[in-house]
Amino acid sequence: MASTSPGYGITIRVEGAPELQPVALITAAITGAGATITALDVVESLLEKVVIDVTCDTIDVDHAEEITNALTAHAGITVRKVSDRTFLLHLGGKLEVQSKVPLKTRDDLSRAYTPGVARICQAIVEDPSNARSLTMKRNTVAVVTDGSAVLGLGNIGPAAALPVMEGKAALFKRFADVDAWPVCLDTQDVDEIVRTVQLIAPVYGGINLEDISAPRCFEIEERLRDLLDIPVFHDDQHGTAIVVLAALTNSLKLVKKNLGDITIVMSGAGAAGTAIARLLTKSGAKKIIAFDINGCVTPGFTGNISEAMKGADVFIGVSAPNVLTESDVASMAAGSIVFALANPDPEIDPVIARKYATVVATGRSDQPNQINNVLAFPGIFRGLLDANAHKITDELLIAAAEAIASCVSASQLNASFIVPSVFDAQVVQKVAAAVKKSV
Repeated sequence: MASTSPGYGITIRVEGAPELQPVALITAAITGAGATITALDVVESLLEKVVIDVTCDTIDVDHAEEITNALTAHAGITVRKVSDRTFLLHLGGKLEVQSKVPLKTRDDLSRAYTPGVARICQAIVEDPSNARSLTMKRNTVAVVTDGSAVLGLGNIGPAAALPVMEGKAALFKRFADVDAWPVCLDTQDVDEIVRTVQLIAPVYGGINLEDISAPRCFEIEERLRDLLDIPVFHDDQHGTAIVVLAALTNSLKLVKKNLGDITIVMSGAGAAGTAIARLLTKSGAKKIIAFDINGCVTPGFTGNISEAMKGADVFIGVSAPNVLTESDVASMAAGSIVFALANPDPEIDPVIARKYATVVATGRSDQPNQINNVLAFPGIFRGLLDANAHKITDELLIAAAEAIASCVSASQLNASFIVPSVFDAQVVQKVAAAVKKSV
């Protein structure tokens, strides 16, 4: 059975007669239906009724409805309200703007706004570099998308992409104290995107491109890097590649293999897949056999993915669910490594993959070894902003991957722990330091 997830958590308010022992009934019904109870509170207890709030994690929307129906089916139990905890978290959005300076007196207003602010404007006119030290620019990143390739949802447009960009901005703040703001563009024209970002760039110290479909994302990033004097980073490409390289570095230590000697099979040759292959090659990988939806894209190999998997050391998937079969993983070399990173459903069930592979990683937070870009982008932008950097190089990306890998000590490293926790404070510090040293 699939795992429950906080992403599908619900809180149900239930009422029942005390003599029915409603707490026991509710607990049995919910656990019997396969949900995970995370909290249970008696909010009202009277002679004639007991009111209970029970919070549980479910598998998906249908499973949440199944839980509610199971409770409703009990005679004497009334379901008063069902709240989706994820929707509640997003009510009104996840971001707000707060002033860093006090505005309590006329003196405060005179310095923060007119007339004093005019002096700051003039200082920037006289020396444009003052914009970085005297405005929000020095610590602010634009999270730019056109909504064309959002998570596993595809081309859903800018408005529907906004919750994801809000979340990204919240992660920037939480992990690296970087102020980030969503910029969701109502166009999927390359020229319009490039020109729009160029026009808004004076406000920002860096541009994080997000969820823009291939191949347009490559051209957009390249053109913006040529036009702007601030770093431009397409996280779907480089963030993913950095964390994959970090995870593979530590995995190879476990299985005692060298990057230059192994065979890597890749599924997915879009933005992430192309960047992963490029960074692995820069780091010493010599044999990568890549596939997209139309088949093999590596010159000189004519077989299908099942044939490529025979004797392969590593599989990296950034594609679609159920690309691999159990026999594909079973046919890999001894000490095999499987990174099935398609979200939310990986290329193969990790439980099946672990029957044969020594190391298995996914993109999911409910599985060990989550390959998560949040290990990379906060520290990278922290370092770029602190160094007032303008360019991003391959050497910088590799240095960031090495920094992430180093956060797992030799005593910690095992098949279920190849990358550090996203909540490990040393990750941002080490990545930022590596970035600053590389610029």
